[in-house]
Amino acid sequence: MGKKRLRPIDLAREHGLSAQAVRNYEEQGILPDAERTQHGYRAYTQLHARALRAFVALVPAHGHQTAAEIMRALNTDDIDTVLALLDEGHAQLLRDRQTLAAVDTALRDLTSSESQAPPQSGVIFIGGLARQLGIGPATLRKWEKAGLLHPRRDPKTGYRVYAPADIRDARLAHQLRRGGYLLRQIAPLIERVRQAGGVAPLEATLEEWRSRLTTRGLAMLASAAELSAYLEDRDRTPRQPEIPPVCPLQVGRLVLPFVIRLYAG
Repeated sequence: MGKKRLRPIDLAREHGLSAQAVRNYEEQGILPDAERTQHGYRAYTQLHARALRAFVALVPAHGHQTAAEIMRALNTDDIDTVLALLDEGHAQLLRDRQTLAAVDTALRDLTSSESQAPPQSGVIFIGGLARQLGIGPATLRKWEKAGLLHPRRDPKTGYRVYAPADIRDARLAHQLRRGGYLLRQIAPLIERVRQAGGVAPLEATLEEWRSRLTTRGLAMLASAAELSAYLEDRDRTPRQPEIPPVCPLQVGRLVLPFVIRLYAG
């Protein structure tokens, strides 16, 4: 790779960054150390430009923090950490896709069951709802404690009373629990249904969710290509040999005989 010297602003312009941002990335270990000119200015190369492209591509795929960790590990030859971070990113994407699929299935099943069931015109008590779902009342109380259900209390008896929206939430929770999801995973999903005002308006949210996952997956593909290109260029670039520091006393011992001989002559 060519050794043409580049300034921080030369690297920054390609990505709409500031020159200070490029300098900060170097200080944070995201970019390899730059050489310095005789006047102390940073002198970057095409290798640094390639490193910056890799980092910028990693951010939408894995997030800023993980992208920085990947670059720091790569610049210190910690390849195992690089691969582990990439693996975790792909594993999280897979988990998110599985969650989306489970929610989509649960909502479709819930919509189908609601269309076949007689309309709920009134309220129901805990025993009747438990029988409808084929579970025990203790399970409904557990779901309430976890924030999945919010039944009101009958002012006269103090019994739990489930309105049609509560019954919908209970059915959705039941479907997701059958799919193996934990209560802490189900609670925010049911809250989304409440905020959307039902299952039907949530379809747009699911499409948006699916689109974000697709975008992230494509970003992972693009970042992998940039990261691989940087790694190849980095391996082809000869490393600068490390020059051990010289003690001033050693310099004096080497130079002194020549100085004496010069003045003696």
